[in-house]
Amino acid sequence: MDSYRILEKHIPEAAVAYCTDLWKKYPFAFRVTRPRRTKLGDFRAEPGKGFTITVNDNLNPSAFLITYLHEVAHLIVFRQYRRRGAPHGSLWQRTFREVMQPILHEGVFPASVLEPLRDYLTNPAASTGAHSALTHALRQLDARPTGQKLLIEVPEGETFRFLQKDYVRGMKRRTRVVCTEKSSGLKVSIWAHVWVENT
Repeated sequence: MDSYRILEKHIPEAAVAYCTDLWKKYPFAFRVTRPRRTKLGDFRAEPGKGFTITVNDNLNPSAFLITYLHEVAHLIVFRQYRRRGAPHGSLWQRTFREVMQPILHEGVFPASVLEPLRDYLTNPAASTGAHSALTHALRQLDARPTGQKLLIEVPEGETFRFLQKDYVRGMKRRTRVVCTEKSSGLKVSIWAHVWVENT
């Protein structure tokens, strides 16, 4: 399957030609993978094997596109600078902003995502999860799992179920929520934008 047809299944239509051109300009092996808990995508440079980019297959089109270009920016930095600097340092940040610029408009992203995305790009972090407004906007585009809600939507003091355990929702601290596991009384910090089950 050619690059255009792979990408058109996962990203907004208006961005497919641009992302395909980047793939041709900076060749790499691309894999759409099953969801991973610790990352949305990654970039690898393996001696003798070339470059590989992966993106999780459960991302909505806007999140998939941002993740794809995040990893392409790593590839460009590696090709040009051979790992000089921190993985998400100023070289990567500048490159990421540059590859995002041509698609930062409402023809590609919904208005609800565009504003927090522009704000995030002023100083992009290793994960969009570090920017609460962007994470919230992207999560609103996800298909809502039956009987679940985002942890951030659970009122403080209410009980919810996450990874087969019951918790009481506590205070939000930046991008995470301090919760109490009901059976043990242990305090646990959980990312504010995970899907949790109603109890």
